[in-house]
Amino acid sequence: MKNRWNVIVIGGGHAGIEAAWAAAKFGRAALLIGNPATIGRMPCNPSVGGPGKSQLVFELQALGGLMPTLADQTAIHTRVLNASKGPAVQSLRVQNERDQYATAAQDALLNVTDLDILRGEAADLESDGQGGWWVITTDGRRFRARSVVIAAGTFMRGVTWYGRQSRHEGRQGEPPSRFLSGALERGGHSLKRFKTGTPPRVRADSVRFEDLTVIPADRPARSFTGTPGPLAEASPTWQTHTTPHTHELVRANIGYSPMYAGDIDATGARYCPSIEDKIMRFAHHDRHLLFVEPEGLQTSEVYLQGFSSSLPPEVQDILVRTLPGFEQAVIQRYAYAVEYDVVDSTELTMNLESRRLPGVYTAGQINGTSGYEEAAMQGLVAGTAAARRAADLPEMTFSRADGYLGVLLDDLILKGCDEPFRMMTSRVEHRLLVRQDNADERLTLLGHQLGLVPAERLAAVQEKYARVEAGRQALTREKLEGKPADSWLRRPEITLAELEERGITLPPLDREEKESLEIQVKYAGYLERARRQLNAEAKAGRLSLSGVDFGAVPALSLEGREKLLKHAPATVEQASRIQGVRHTDISALLVHLKQRQAAAEPA
Repeated sequence: MKNRWNVIVIGGGHAGIEAAWAAAKFGRAALLIGNPATIGRMPCNPSVGGPGKSQLVFELQALGGLMPTLADQTAIHTRVLNASKGPAVQSLRVQNERDQYATAAQDALLNVTDLDILRGEAADLESDGQGGWWVITTDGRRFRARSVVIAAGTFMRGVTWYGRQSRHEGRQGEPPSRFLSGALERGGHSLKRFKTGTPPRVRADSVRFEDLTVIPADRPARSFTGTPGPLAEASPTWQTHTTPHTHELVRANIGYSPMYAGDIDATGARYCPSIEDKIMRFAHHDRHLLFVEPEGLQTSEVYLQGFSSSLPPEVQDILVRTLPGFEQAVIQRYAYAVEYDVVDSTELTMNLESRRLPGVYTAGQINGTSGYEEAAMQGLVAGTAAARRAADLPEMTFSRADGYLGVLLDDLILKGCDEPFRMMTSRVEHRLLVRQDNADERLTLLGHQLGLVPAERLAAVQEKYARVEAGRQALTREKLEGKPADSWLRRPEITLAELEERGITLPPLDREEKESLEIQVKYAGYLERARRQLNAEAKAGRLSLSGVDFGAVPALSLEGREKLLKHAPATVEQASRIQGVRHTDISALLVHLKQRQAAAEPA
């Protein structure tokens, strides 16, 4: 095997997969170093998407990423969440066949012409003195590249916890990355310790499914790519809940939790708390909903989403049996917590390149994020930027206006994170403009310009929206009771299907195209207002906040209000750079300034 590549990717999780997939598209050699047998493994819930996350996956699809295809190919259940709400927050969630997802990921990478895969553990980085890097493995082998992407997940100095017993692991049954942390520290990076966890896996034949609430799959099935997998309607999921007995047992055994006993100093996720945290921090709730999800059609396990824990196995056995339907449950794999090293994301550029080690990029949980989808998007960004650097192509970056990926990068780099970062729709101030349904319209051209999307795919997307535009024009021409059809469609109670039933004729459109048309017409006023606000905010950075009482500004988030009162920024631009101040808070400040100005003007 040769020892020089354009890009070397360290790690084969969701970030590493996308980084290698993107880097190899530039027709130059890339190398992935890791364990080939664990590429694409889903150590937490075997699902892709959900609120704030499906939008990232649709954007990955528009940019030529691999995750959307893998998710659709291995889907066993699909469901659009928030379906009764507006399109800005509707989110597809896909349940996957866990083992088949990993197999599909491995097959996809093995069939990439310009990608090599090497079994090994990266231990050190060394400059080659010419703007590139040597990656040195634990057995002393040396591999040279112009750019390096580190996607180490939870493995850097990883420690797993089962009660107060710990093991040196990156995740259950897998050794940690022992030396990369030191390499980054020697390069000038500041590292932090974060913590996450996973729920127990329970034998399916020990669960009384008839006692659970059934959540059926959507019919017809939905997809990220436009092509649902063959088994996308094959399985329901289920719902159960904690009981007063569950809460009593957690409180009685809380001293065995390594977090509460003080054994773990790492910071856990605010938005994905363990069952211990839910019960101790939200004592006023007498129950917490839990979701029971299959690990696959051919596996014997179900996954208890919402029940992550670091309590000892013997306590977990008792706790699980307090749940309705789980009275005879047998745990096949116990829940555990894992703590690991992360970099300070404010030490990176907007393309996730290290400011300390030019040519070295980091992606995924190493940057402080949680979630497969956040990791995958970072992998695509870092892999693309690393490959373009190696090919001496100009750097391209994303902005918040580009979509969820821009918000993810902007928040990570400019604000940093002091706890595991999770993407949410509430972080996106103009989410009506950057919905999951229009990701292809927004980003496919950019993906083509980056070198990720072929011309024929771009042409197909452009043809799709030409058909949608033809449909919109038809609605302006067609009349119902003497009024244009589009004016009828703007009424909340009228749907496009109803107009067709009443004789309105449209050009041939598929289901997705009709949905896009309906959203464009029905929400036209809101969309135009959002565009105007986006343009106004672009000009608002230098507005003064002198004399503003942040405690009296409505619509500020609790955290945003607290940080504004503490830091007292002088301008909107300064406020936008305060960690904990969301862009929705900036929007609220702009509205307040406009109202104050109007009130000050003479009648």
